[in-house]
Amino acid sequence: MMEGRRRMDAALLVLFLGHLATALEVPLDLPQPPTITHQSPKDYIIDPRENIVIHCEAKGKPHPSFSWTRDGTHFDIDEDPNVNMRPHSGTLEVDISRERVDQYEGVYQCTARNKHGTAVSNNIVVRQSRSPLWSKERIKPIIVQEGVSLVLECRPPAGLPPPIIFWMDNNFQKLPQNRRVSQSLNGDLYFSNVHREDSRDDYICYARFPHTQTIQQKQPITVRVLNQAPVDERKPTFLIPSGPSSSKMVLRGQVLEIECIAEGLPTPDISWSKVSGDLPARRTFFLNYNKTLRIINVSESDAGDYRCMAKNQIDSVHHTIHVTVKAAPYWIGGAPRNLVLAPGENGVLTCRASGTPKPSIRWFMNGILIENSPGDLSRKVEDDTIIFTDVQIGSSAVYQCNISNDYGYLLSNAFINVLSEPPRVLTVANKVYQVIKNHQALMDCSSFGSPIPKITWFKDSRSSTLDGDPFILHDNGTLEIRVAQTQNSGKYTCVARNILGIYENHVYLEVKEPTRILKQPEYKVVQRGRSVVFECKVKHDTTLIPTMTWLKDDGELPDDERLIVDSDSLTITDVTENDAGVYTCIMNTTLDQDSASAELTVVERPDPPTDLELTDQKKRSVQLTWIPGDEHNSPIQKFLIKYQDSLHHRGHWHNLTEVPGTKTTAHLKLSPYVHYTFRVLALNEVGLSEPSSPSRMYKTDPAAPDENPTGVQGFGTDHNNLVISWKPLSGLQSNGPGLHYKVMWRQQRPGSDWTQVTVANNSKFVVSGTPTFVPYELKVQAINDHGHGPEPATSLGYSGEDLPQTAPENVQAVVINSTLAEVHWDPVSPHSVRGHLRGYKVSYWRKHSDHKHNHETLIFSGNHTHGMLPGLHPFSLYYFHVQVFNGKGDGPPSPTQHFRTPEGVPGPPTSLVVTNTNLDSLTLEWSPPHEHNGHITGYTLRFQPVNNSNELGTTEELALAANETSVTLPNLKYSTRYKFYLNAKTIAGPGPAITQEAVTIVEEGNLQTSHPIARSPPRHPTHKVGPVSPFANLSSSVGEDGALISWEYWGPEKNVYVEYIVDNSESEEWQKELVNGSQNVKLKDLKVGLSYRVRVVANGHHDQPLHFSKELLVTVPAVASRQVDIATQGWFIGLMCAIALLILILLIICFIQRNKGGKYPVKEKEDAHTDPEFQPMKDDDCTFVEYSDNEDHKPLKGSRTPSNGTVKRDDSDDSLVDYGEGGDGQFNEDGSFIGQYSGKSASRDTAEGHESSEAPSPINAMNSLNSFV
Repeated sequence: MMEGRRRMDAALLVLFLGHLATALEVPLDLPQPPTITHQSPKDYIIDPRENIVIHCEAKGKPHPSFSWTRDGTHFDIDEDPNVNMRPHSGTLEVDISRERVDQYEGVYQCTARNKHGTAVSNNIVVRQSRSPLWSKERIKPIIVQEGVSLVLECRPPAGLPPPIIFWMDNNFQKLPQNRRVSQSLNGDLYFSNVHREDSRDDYICYARFPHTQTIQQKQPITVRVLNQAPVDERKPTFLIPSGPSSSKMVLRGQVLEIECIAEGLPTPDISWSKVSGDLPARRTFFLNYNKTLRIINVSESDAGDYRCMAKNQIDSVHHTIHVTVKAAPYWIGGAPRNLVLAPGENGVLTCRASGTPKPSIRWFMNGILIENSPGDLSRKVEDDTIIFTDVQIGSSAVYQCNISNDYGYLLSNAFINVLSEPPRVLTVANKVYQVIKNHQALMDCSSFGSPIPKITWFKDSRSSTLDGDPFILHDNGTLEIRVAQTQNSGKYTCVARNILGIYENHVYLEVKEPTRILKQPEYKVVQRGRSVVFECKVKHDTTLIPTMTWLKDDGELPDDERLIVDSDSLTITDVTENDAGVYTCIMNTTLDQDSASAELTVVERPDPPTDLELTDQKKRSVQLTWIPGDEHNSPIQKFLIKYQDSLHHRGHWHNLTEVPGTKTTAHLKLSPYVHYTFRVLALNEVGLSEPSSPSRMYKTDPAAPDENPTGVQGFGTDHNNLVISWKPLSGLQSNGPGLHYKVMWRQQRPGSDWTQVTVANNSKFVVSGTPTFVPYELKVQAINDHGHGPEPATSLGYSGEDLPQTAPENVQAVVINSTLAEVHWDPVSPHSVRGHLRGYKVSYWRKHSDHKHNHETLIFSGNHTHGMLPGLHPFSLYYFHVQVFNGKGDGPPSPTQHFRTPEGVPGPPTSLVVTNTNLDSLTLEWSPPHEHNGHITGYTLRFQPVNNSNELGTTEELALAANETSVTLPNLKYSTRYKFYLNAKTIAGPGPAITQEAVTIVEEGNLQTSHPIARSPPRHPTHKVGPVSPFANLSSSVGEDGALISWEYWGPEKNVYVEYIVDNSESEEWQKELVNGSQNVKLKDLKVGLSYRVRVVANGHHDQPLHFSKELLVTVPAVASRQVDIATQGWFIGLMCAIALLILILLIICFIQRNKGGKYPVKEKEDAHTDPEFQPMKDDDCTFVEYSDNEDHKPLKGSRTPSNGTVKRDDSDDSLVDYGEGGDGQFNEDGSFIGQYSGKSASRDTAEGHESSEAPSPINAMNSLNSFV
């Protein structure tokens, strides 16, 4: 009772003290006992060809020293020259070049010690790898009867580690294995039953020793399978394991492999089950064609009975394998952890493990059994636990926990280190943590101190500690934010404090936006040879550097220039079938990634069908079968079957039938007397395949025709004949050789007899001497060398027609209105028509319009007795007659009749002109309508003002007499636009109006308005006259940077723009350039070498027509090629010569003037007609001066100077006469202006006076030179 109470108190104490100390990583600058950091494995198999290296590394303060034991005794390294210990390490290096490896096999253990304690390694068993040779033996051939079982033994030599077994032939090719033939776990090759193809002489077992990477080969085994007598089928029996049951032991955590191989005929199938439970689904695998059961990571729950069953068609058999699970020692909750305690603190070392059977526990201190170690009152051992209370400086030591059973052991070092240290933070200062938004954020604050420091966290201003949602503080000091948000970014401070001090550390958190694929690649179906684009558009945090990667089928993209990777897409050009697969775009940043996949299916027209066969051959049918070609990822929708008739149409293929894409046979109906050859085409969504290879020829026997010609009809080409025609049978329809026709006819009347004639393979027959237009019954029958066709059907035809004999009678007209009349007549007798009645023709014409082209004819098809005549002119006299017509032609006309149409409304006046515009009045003049359509009874004039906003004012109306052609309107508003409407009237009513506009704008000097000319409304294009144009002086100037268009404008519209179009262009679309209130614009988009039509447009009221200027033709000169050497061009040489001649003439003139000392006597002439670009010269030094004191020296108004220096007439109506003093100025042939400028005319003969005797003018000389050039 007291013993139980004592154990309970110890357990409670352990739980209590477990909260007082936590394993810490001691910084290496502080005193601490040794800790083993690296050692060789317990079972250390070495390669005998290499030096031996046995690892033992440890840390501590001070740095530990090392020693070794071998096979339980001290290993003196200094006495063995082949053994060396690495500096500052316990690792041994053994040079085997002078010694055999087996001299150093044994059990090694490393010891690391300093003044604070001693740590020991595991027992390291060092053994050399062995790969022994197979013993030389002569293997006799194995001779077996077909169907029996066979086992080929491998029995490899024992190696360390065991070899890997496989069977191959002499060519180093693996022998095929299957349900019938398989290799067991021990390496033997099992045949459930042998076949004749199993005979061979190179069954070779190979053993590969993985540690030395060597392969050993057994002598080949020869197998001969005899086929002397058939072997009966038999039920299964197990070859391995034997008997009804067996057992297997496996260690916990290892792999369980059990197998059942059975023989039998037929080959049995193997299945597995667990007798008392289910197989662990995620850890169970069936190998070797279900003959091997593998369970990985075995646990105690896997113990039990496993049953394998072998079954074939005859019977089944079972075998039970009892599996037991043992366990080498394993930790529960992990190995003991180091303790760092401050003086006076308490702590616990726990060494808790389990195993099967239950392991024993032994404690050591500094490598010595704890029972043999010095006593310590602060230490108490309780089975698997050591309890420390009130420890003091000097109590530091390393404790070893050794747990063992029959299947292994565990050895762990854990020290207790008594220190008194202020806190320190081991995490790097100012570390930056980057996380993705909505992901977990972990910020470390790894610390050390003794006593253990307490950790607190602050953010930014340290207003409060971070403890509570969304922050989680872990025991190791790590601060966690489970779902980080943007507002969590910032500076964080962790503070470590104990009774000896405080330590701070700063870190930074940056929360980044996640990487997302906004537009994923989509599934694509593309035809071979075309291109495809996969888009992958991504959004990512701008501070992260993205990397786009494309994969194909989870592997790298092929190295092919057809695959083009852009920043957000993948393009594949000239797609091939190998490009099909799944393409994945992956966008990676340093923190996250996103990916999306899409499949590419490459389609193509199907391959042509193959292997055409003809079966089930009959006289009129045959069965056609074929094998479909590759569909190329697009299902075949249907097959098209075509045939060639080598007898009648060799080389021509015709469609016969089609069948669904799921069928590969077709029952074909055939015709007699045809030499058939078939071929098949496949159709999918991409298109038709190439035709298959033709089938063999199939000939059908001839027979009598199955049908007669169609389309039998009778008609006449003359009044006394009958042409019988039909559609001949084709070669396929003839059914045999010698095709001809029997033609039969008789009049359609009682008692008529059939007349018949046999004709060759034609399509018509002519019967002569028939009465005019008589009905006949007709028949045509097909005949060949094998008989007659079926009884033909009877058709109706007529003999030839003749012209009608009589005209319609009782013809009269009824006038409906001024533009419509109705004509009536009595029908002619059918007998007089002498043919098929086609209808009646009514011809009519106006009086005084007897010209043939003014006669109009209306046709009324069928047996009509009246008809309407539309579109007549009012107030007109019409004549008409009626004729009947048939297929031959027109009959005689009826006597000519007449009728008169009543008055109608008149047409618009022919013109409307505005004249005599004064300050408050204007005069309108007009011409009567061209079409009176009756007696004009008067005119109606309406007018209204139009303001600058194109709004119409109040309408005023005047009634005018029929004989008036002008009217003056007084009391009009000054400087106002008016719109006028004028229409004529008859007793039938008013006709359409002609419109006009005028603006009362006073010109300077004479207070008169411009004289607009009326324009007819657009809906009456036959009555056009000159337009009212507010534009004048339209001109152009072409420069290097475009064409400058200038004009004058006085209209009220504000919306003015320039339109231009290429001359002779097929397009009617004008280009538009806005003006913005100015009266010039530069067109910069004109192309060199082209001519353009240019006009200026003003946009008026919404119901007002546009105002257009006259069109101007602007030519943009072509630019000469810059690649031509102008020094070799004739024009350039001529120009240089002309310039030289001009300079010489100017020098001569200057010399003469200096000698005379006077001014030019013809200065007034020069001033009047010289080019404005040229200026007079001074008398004394031949320099040019500018005459600015005389208005007459300015350039002429509206004139321009061509580039060649000649003066040409402008496109406007202005002339130089309008601006000079006289009116007789004229131009000579070269374009220069001649004549006197004093107001009188002068010729060349009268110009030879005093003026002509003077020295020639330099201006005239230059003009003459320019004309010459």
